[in-house]
Amino acid sequence: MASLGARWAGPARSRLSRSALGIQDSHAFRSSRLWARPVTSSAKPSGDPNKSRLVPILAASACVAAGAFYLSGQANTRMDLAQDTADVAGKTLRITLSPSSLASTSTSTSTVESRVAFHDALEDNPPDVTALPIEHAVLTAAPHVPPPITRTHEALVKVDLTTAPKVVQVTNQHKYEAWTFNGTVPGPFIRARAGDVVELRLTNRDETGNPHNIDSHAFTGPGGGSALTNADEGEAKTARFRLLCPGLYVYHCAAAPVPVHIAKGMFGLMYVQPADDGDGTDGTMGGLPPVDREYYVMQSEVYHEPPEVDEETGRPSQTVEFSYPQGLREEANAVVFNGREAALTRDAPLKARAGETVRIFFGNAGPNLTSSFHVIGSHFRRVYRDGDVLSPPGRFVGTVGVPPGGATVVDLKAVVPGTYTLVDHAIFRIDKGAVGFLNVAGAARPDVYGSAEPPAPCVGCKLHT
Repeated sequence: MASLGARWAGPARSRLSRSALGIQDSHAFRSSRLWARPVTSSAKPSGDPNKSRLVPILAASACVAAGAFYLSGQANTRMDLAQDTADVAGKTLRITLSPSSLASTSTSTSTVESRVAFHDALEDNPPDVTALPIEHAVLTAAPHVPPPITRTHEALVKVDLTTAPKVVQVTNQHKYEAWTFNGTVPGPFIRARAGDVVELRLTNRDETGNPHNIDSHAFTGPGGGSALTNADEGEAKTARFRLLCPGLYVYHCAAAPVPVHIAKGMFGLMYVQPADDGDGTDGTMGGLPPVDREYYVMQSEVYHEPPEVDEETGRPSQTVEFSYPQGLREEANAVVFNGREAALTRDAPLKARAGETVRIFFGNAGPNLTSSFHVIGSHFRRVYRDGDVLSPPGRFVGTVGVPPGGATVVDLKAVVPGTYTLVDHAIFRIDKGAVGFLNVAGAARPDVYGSAEPPAPCVGCKLHT
């Protein structure tokens, strides 16, 4: 007759026990069955028949006791894991690799929280604007960036922007009338410091009669300043804005219809340095780790009608007009860096030397498409996602997503000399113009990148040279 142990180890029970015990490894489960092997009725009796009947009963009892002990251990383990999971949800960080990593994480979190609290307090401590020293902002056209601010006090920073139309060679085939800030697409890079008061003067010299204004994502208040700066043709408007939040922000014209003004080129970047970054003697550079070079790059889209055909020559016009229906369909005719197809290739490629570190302040004006920003053959050693310069950066990132109206800061290191290609990794967009170059000069690094054969780029390739 079969013993209790034999029935406990039967097929149906074995499946249940394997699940209940949490045994995942098949070898371990087979071992557990060997450990629980029953004593069957085929065992030879030894002497007293009553004693022989006790053998299977005692064996079965031992199996049950051992199984209960094992289940108790598993239950305790599951309780510990459940407790640890709850602690993680509560952010107590009980599950760590070592005491040192716990201390490092706690210190980092504490530092960020204290920096956030410092900047949160700015709104409760307004300065006497009449007593602030006056500075005129250094404004630079892309791809250049103003030098870091090294002062440790607040200032009244004057920013002068002028709007005017300008015909630009937007693609290799077509010209296009852009609407500009200070005559460039994108508009100038503006650099200030948290706690500063920006005095923005906007002068409208658009002879087509369009009103213009500024909506800066760095400004706090309804419309980002658009209602205060709305200027008709020939007007100038001045307004003041206290910078409360550090980070990298997009600014753009928000006059109606807003998407038209953005699509026509009225956008730029403003970097608000943290107010607790010191004067640079602490090893920082504008609130960030020091680098050798800084650049300014913005992505945007162009929507235009088919070129008109000249009645006399029969040839299509080289100048195209904006298309609102194309914009509504989100079918961009061109996707470009810094306002035109050749901006970072033929006209002004980025430059560095091997061994140097490069920072790119990157923004996406849209108005429709999300960018998957990537530099082919390199890695972003630091990524300050969404323009957040207080939180710890991402490390060794290959591609970073930037939505319309968003911005990011990426740092890379030029290790191997050659040409590195900036792309939106929605890769069909390279044929719409989203290509830029970073040319790196210096000695070869065969220990990192090399072959016995010479490089052989594909014919006509835009990406690998």
